[in-house]
Amino acid sequence: MAHWLQTHAPEAQLAAPAHLADSLALLRSLPTGSRVVAVGGDGTLNCWLPAVLENQLTLGLVPMGSGNDVARALGLYGMPWQSAMDHALHAPTQAVDTGQVTWTDLQGQTHQQPFLSSLTAGFDSATGLRALQGPRWMQGLPRYLWATLNELLQLRHWDLQVQVDGAALYQGKALFASTLNTPSFGSGIPAVPQARLNDGQLNMLWAGPFSRWRALGMLPRLLMGRHLGHPDIATLAYRQLDIRCAQGVPLAADGEYLGTAQSLSVRCCEGNLNTVPRAPNALQ
Repeated sequence: MAHWLQTHAPEAQLAAPAHLADSLALLRSLPTGSRVVAVGGDGTLNCWLPAVLENQLTLGLVPMGSGNDVARALGLYGMPWQSAMDHALHAPTQAVDTGQVTWTDLQGQTHQQPFLSSLTAGFDSATGLRALQGPRWMQGLPRYLWATLNELLQLRHWDLQVQVDGAALYQGKALFASTLNTPSFGSGIPAVPQARLNDGQLNMLWAGPFSRWRALGMLPRLLMGRHLGHPDIATLAYRQLDIRCAQGVPLAADGEYLGTAQSLSVRCCEGNLNTVPRAPNALQ
């Protein structure tokens, strides 16, 4: 990659910090509005996002992660890295939305985290944590499916109180109450096909109580994007989501496990991130 940059983009500077703290320090040291390119996947973007937003940087992407749901939404998935790098460095930019979650853990400590693709609460987060701890030789969708099947063996529900844009929506046991900013999560699972990165809203995906066998039967429908017709699954666009869970519900942002929350508030931050989609009509 270094040789390619010297030949095709000599103005670019390559950096490969060994630690996340060094990456964030480098991002924060750049002039406001600089263009940076992440070589990685959704987890890399999530780790970079606080510094990128803080410094109002433009974020390009060369998709080389295991999930790549942001790359799919930007129309970049499947591009050869050389083409993706050239595009990330030189193509026009476009503003997209991000999400921001503020949550309180079981010890009463408050945390904040931006996200770009998804904020999962419940079964999805537990599955994501299991996937992170799964076999290293298994990547992408197979690893996520392995984690899902293993989580089903220990199926749990959470008692949730859910408010959307200030109005009470649901109270009771739920499998999950997650948020999508991109159409897919979990390495291409079409969870909310109508979600868009630049529509000024986020999309909640909610599932009520399921037995183990019903949840297992729902999995093929989810993989084909046919789950939204089920009476115990719903999606709703919103700008502000509030959830309470006395027992604590597991959270993950862009597939990165955050912890267990007793309360959380999620809001849409409209157009606050400049990215480099493949083409304006490819932005999903």
